[in-house]
Parts: sequence; C-alpha cells; structure tokens
Amino acid sequence: MLGILFTIIAQIFMLFTPKLISQSFDSIEKFSRNQSISSDVIQAELINNILLIIGTTIIAGFLTFLMRQTLIVMSRHIEFDLKNEVFKQYENLSQNFYKKNRTGDLMNRISEDVSKVRMYVGPAVMYTINTIIRFTIVILYMYNVSPRLTLYTLLPLPLLSYAIFKLSSEINKRSTTFQQYLSKVSSFSQEIFSGIRVIKAYSLENQHQNNMVDLAHESKSKSLDLARVQSLFGPLMLALIGISNLVVIYFGGLMYIEGTIKSIGTIAEFILYVNMLTWPVASLGWVSSMVQEAEASQKRLNEFLKIEPEITNTNPGHSTVEGTIVFDNVSYRYEDTNIMALKNISFTIKRGETLAILGNTGSGKSTILSLISRIYDVTSGTIKVDGKEISTLNLFDLRNSIGIVPQDAFLFSDSIKNNIKFGKENATDDEVMTAAKNAVVHKNIMGFKNQYETVLGERGITLSGGQKQRVSIARAIIKNPPILLFDDCLSAVDTETEEAILNNLFEVCKDKTTIIVSHRISSAKNADRIIILDEGKIIQQGSHNQLINEEGYYASLYLKQLSEKELL
Repeated sequence: MLGILFTIIAQIFMLFTPKLISQSFDSIEKFSRNQSISSDVIQAELINNILLIIGTTIIAGFLTFLMRQTLIVMSRHIEFDLKNEVFKQYENLSQNFYKKNRTGDLMNRISEDVSKVRMYVGPAVMYTINTIIRFTIVILYMYNVSPRLTLYTLLPLPLLSYAIFKLSSEINKRSTTFQQYLSKVSSFSQEIFSGIRVIKAYSLENQHQNNMVDLAHESKSKSLDLARVQSLFGPLMLALIGISNLVVIYFGGLMYIEGTIKSIGTIAEFILYVNMLTWPVASLGWVSSMVQEAEASQKRLNEFLKIEPEITNTNPGHSTVEGTIVFDNVSYRYEDTNIMALKNISFTIKRGETLAILGNTGSGKSTILSLISRIYDVTSGTIKVDGKEISTLNLFDLRNSIGIVPQDAFLFSDSIKNNIKFGKENATDDEVMTAAKNAVVHKNIMGFKNQYETVLGERGITLSGGQKQRVSIARAIIKNPPILLFDDCLSAVDTETEEAILNNLFEVCKDKTTIIVSHRISSAKNADRIIILDEGKIIQQGSHNQLINEEGYYASLYLKQLSEKELL
C-alpha cells in the first residue's frame, strides 16, 4: 500500500514537466506574436520553468526510488517465504515422493521457478501498478486539455491489447515447456556429477557429453522459441507509440490550423504525454511475459505444494519413548513397485534387549527399520511402541528417540566433527571423541592433517567406505537415544574392526533397545534374539545357540562363514 502511495505521488510530480513545457511554448509563441513583451520577462519565465522541471523531476525520481524500495523489497521477502515453504514441504514429503521425482527437478523448482514467481510479485506488480496509475492520471490530464485529441491518441490501443493477448497466451505455453526442459538439464547434470566416479571408471565421459549436448540442444531450441515470441513485444510497443506520436502531430496540427487548439504548446504537451506512456506501454509486453512465466512456474510449484505428505504427525503433544517394540501381523507393500516386502511379521523386543535380523538380499530386513522410524506406514497389522500404536506417537519425538545407521552411510560436506555432532548438535569435543572411539574411527581421524576439522567432500567422498560407516555409527551413538537401529552398517569393515566395534556397542547399547540388520553371524551372535527373514516372512527365530543347532538358513550360514574364516 505504501508503494502504491509513492507511485501515485511520483506520477503526479512527473506530470508537471509536460505542463511546464507547454507553458514555455505558449510564452515563446506569445513573444513571437507580441514583440512588446520584454524578452527578459520571457527569459525569467523560462528559467523559472526549467528550475521547476528539475525540482519536480528530482522529487519524482526520489519517490520512484522509494516505490522500488517498498515493492521490490516486498518481493524479496515473498521469495524468502516461498523458498522456505517449498523447502519445508520437501522435508515433510515421504520417501515415496523422492523415489518418483529427480533431485535436479526439485532444485530447479525451488530456485528457477521461485525466482520467476518473485519477478511477478516484484517487478511485474510494480510496473503494472505504475502503468495503471500513469495511464489513469495522464489520460485524465490529456482529456482535460483536449478530449478530441486524446481520442485520436488512444486509437492504437485496441490493436495493442489484441497483440498482447495473442502473444501472452503463446508465451505461457512456451514458457512451461522451457521450464520443463530446464528441469531435465538440472536433473541430468546433478545425476552425472553425483555419479562422476562411476562414469570415469567406465570411461563413459564422451557418451554422457553427447547426451548432454542433445539435451542442451533441445533446451536451447525451446528457449529460442520463447525468445522469438518475447522479442516481438518491444518493437511492437515502440511502433505503436511511434504511430501515436504521428497521430498527435498530424491531427494536432490540423486542429491547431482549424483553431480548435489555441496553443502550439498543447501539441508539444501531448507528445510528451504520449512519450511518458512509452515505457509503461512497452513494459506491458515484458510484464505480460513475466506473468505468463510466473503462472507456469507457480503451477509447477503447486504440483508439489498441494501434495499431502503420506506420513503425518497426528499427535501435537509430547511423547516419551522408552523402547519396547511390538510387531503384530505387520505387512508392507511398496507402492511404487507393488512388491510385498513384509508378510505377517510378529515379534516383540523389550527395552534394553538386542534383536538381530538376518536374511537374503530383498527379504525385508531394512523395511522393518523403516517402519519403526515411520519412514513408511504399515499396509496392514500394527506396530506398538511402549504399548501405544506407533502412529499415535508424536512423529518428531519418535524419530528423536531413534539413532539409525543406514545401509548407505550418508555424510554431509562438512567437517568430520560436525558430521558426528549431527546426532547431537550441542555435543562437546570430548563426547565427539568418545563416540568416535566407540565406533573405532578415532585413530583414522587423528591421522588426517586437520583431524576432526577435516572437511569431507560431497556425500563423504573423502573417506573410505568403512570409515564412512564408522563415522555414521558415531553419529548415531552420540545421540544416546533409547532405540538404536543398525542397518548392515559393518559390511565395509574387516572382521577385526567389526569385533572391536561390536564389543564397544555391547557396552553402549546395554540399556537400549537395539536392532542389528546384518549378513554376518558375527554381528548377530550376541543378540538376545535372532530372526531370519525370507521373502518377507520369518522362517526362523531364537538365540544363537538355539539356531546353530537347528537345521536351516542360520546353521548353514554359520558353517559357511566359519569355513571362510578358517580359510582366511
């Protein structure tokens, strides 16, 4: 509202210039007709008009500056809010959403598309307000001076309106297509950069370069299609303004000859009015283009903003989690693949106990951990934590009560210390070192030049696979949660290091509910209970001593791994 007020006052001050110039022309005309008027008087009047023009122009310029400070700054605040809204929505959306959408496209929407919307709520709104106010005030002034000449001057406007309508609809279609291709380029680039080691290892640089060239050509083609239409606006607007000037000169001249217009200054005044409308009219094309692009971008943003997260927090209150977990006939089907990952799984693990889960690849081991942390919700059956159905617990309290080490250890592009402190932001340096020692990674870290301050590359690329897993374990145990979930997190470490880590974890986890997913008997043998999964079903369960004396998967795996160890 303040910006609109500044715009109105600025436009009023800008209208002093044509009127003062008209008066100056009238004074010169009077002097040329009546030589008895002193030239000093005319000169003084002209100087006075010049000073007034300079003064009003400065004031109008300052008010225009204030207008930009209010309206453009407002758009930056809206951009800030919208980016945060989109980012928050991205965080709330479930795992299935990220399986269906590519990272590059998500990044393009939060950057390029939000930027297009900002251009609409900032410059586009500002120039629209500016144009409406200027048109209103200027035309009222023009009509007050000469209604007939005003009518002649506005004759090209219907043609202008039709041209804008046709071009705007075309821009909308082409802008949407261009933004889609921009997302494809972003997604392709992001994927290639993330997998650059694999591409180099297979010597596929040239093939992917050619794919990029093809994609870039398509994107360029769509961009040029859009630019061709947008480029028509400027010349078209200027041509129409030029026609309006010619109309003013021609019809204004005829009316002056007829005596309808008493002063030649009126023609000069109208020419200035028409030229004052030049930029607003010319900006209509640019504004229209921004509006169409913003509409296309907002549609793309709304596609995600309107998605209801599958996993929601149904309990706004506080939930305390101690760690007793019960699975009662739990089944889960993956929505994207329709694979039945779990079938009627039932087990109970009490607080302070350790459960080990073994099974072939794809048997559903990791799915159980995902259901406990509510990454997914069960298809059927119930999961209870401390006697309460898991969906009734506060989602954030539940997840804060869990320390999870995923199968694919993900580290951030930050220092090793901050990666470990990710589990507990206010952790002291001593706590960080203790967690690293328990994860048997302290000596490795101390061997680096910057030790705990060593900054990792993207996704922790600086570290080996085993080191990444151990830093990830340190990150989970520093959190000191009541529930710890380890998803095959020792697969990249040797047996000696594994034994040392497991011994440390036995002490760390003795009062916590712990679930260990593994392919190794050595990781599972000390658990209070072991379950064996096959194709989503429990085929064996019991303690280590019970299972090695029972014919089946566990005993055969034990003998196989025992013989491999003896061979080593």
